[in-house]
Amino acid sequence: MIDLIKSLCEIPGVSGREDAVRDFIISKLPAGTDYTVDNLGNLIVHKKGAKTPEKKLMMCAHMDEVGLIITYITDDGLLKFNEIGGIDPAVLIGRTVTLESGAKGVIALKHIHLIEKDEREKLPKHTDMYIDIGAKSKEEAEKYAYLGSYATFDCDFTEFGTDNRFVRMKALDDRAGCAFMLKLIGEDLPYDVDFAFDVQEEIGTVGAFAATYGIMPDVCVVLETTTAGDIDGVEGDKRACVLGDGPVVSYMDRGTIYDHDLYKDTMNLAKEKGIKAQTKTLIAGGNDSRAVKTVGEGARVIAISIPTRYLHSPNCVMNKDDISATYTLIKAFIEDYE
Repeated sequence: MIDLIKSLCEIPGVSGREDAVRDFIISKLPAGTDYTVDNLGNLIVHKKGAKTPEKKLMMCAHMDEVGLIITYITDDGLLKFNEIGGIDPAVLIGRTVTLESGAKGVIALKHIHLIEKDEREKLPKHTDMYIDIGAKSKEEAEKYAYLGSYATFDCDFTEFGTDNRFVRMKALDDRAGCAFMLKLIGEDLPYDVDFAFDVQEEIGTVGAFAATYGIMPDVCVVLETTTAGDIDGVEGDKRACVLGDGPVVSYMDRGTIYDHDLYKDTMNLAKEKGIKAQTKTLIAGGNDSRAVKTVGEGARVIAISIPTRYLHSPNCVMNKDDISATYTLIKAFIEDYE
C-alpha cells in the first residue's frame, strides 16, 4: 500500500490536469475491468461483486492536488502565479517547484534586507512572490512556461520517525484515497461497487457532481484526508483529530451534514471489529460529499478520512497505522453493507 501511495503522489496532477494520474490508475486496473472516462475526466470503474445490492454503493476519491498556475511572466523572466486550491502563502516561501515542462524553480520574494521593518511583520501574499527558474529574460522563460501552465511542489516521499511510522509527501490528499480504491478493485468483493476517481475537488468539488450523476448511487463513501491539529499550541477540540487514533468518521463539516445512521453504524462497526477510529471535534473543511449528496434524488453519504498534518503543503504527514486501519474499516464497511 505504501509503495502504491508513493507512486501516485509522485505524479503531478493539479486540478484540471489529472491526466497522468488517471492514466497511471488505468494502467494498474486488473485485465478486463469495466471502466469509462467521462467528459470532465472522471474515471468511473464498475467492480462486480458476489452480489448486486438493492441499494447502489459508490466510493469516491479525488485525483487532483493543490498547486500553482502561471499568470504572468516579467521582463526579467520571473513567473508570477496564483494558487490552485486553498494554500496558505506561508508554506510557499522558499519552496522548490516543478513546472509542467519539467523545469525546476524556487518560490521567492523580496529579500529580507530589502524589506522595510513594518513589512517584515506582515505575512506575504502570493502576489508578493514569484517563481525563479533561472531565466535571464521573458523570452527565455517562455521556453519553459506559458500563461496557464502549472507548477507542483517538488519533494521526495519520506518515511520518518520511530520505526519509520510516519510518511510525508505532497498530494497525500487524496492519492491515499485513490490507492485504497485501486486496491479494493483488485480484490474479491461481496457486493458490486462503483468507484469514482474524480477531478477538480480542490476548486469546489467540481468532478464529483458529474461522476455522481453518471452513477446515481443510493449510498456513497467518500475516502479522504482531513486536517489533524495535534501539534504544539493547539489544545482540546481545536485539534480536530489526532494522528495514531485511526480513521476519522465525520458527522459534519463546512459542506455536509452526514447521514446520521451511517455515521453511527460506521463508528459501531469499527468498535465491533476492533478497529481504532475517531471523529472530528471541530466543524471545519469539506470534501466531495457536498456534491454527491445533492445530485439527482440525493444520496446517503459518509466520509472516512485519514488524519493528516499540514494539508495542502509540500509536506503532508500521515501515520502508517492510520493508513492500515482506514483501509481495514473501508473493507469492513463493504462486507457489512447489507
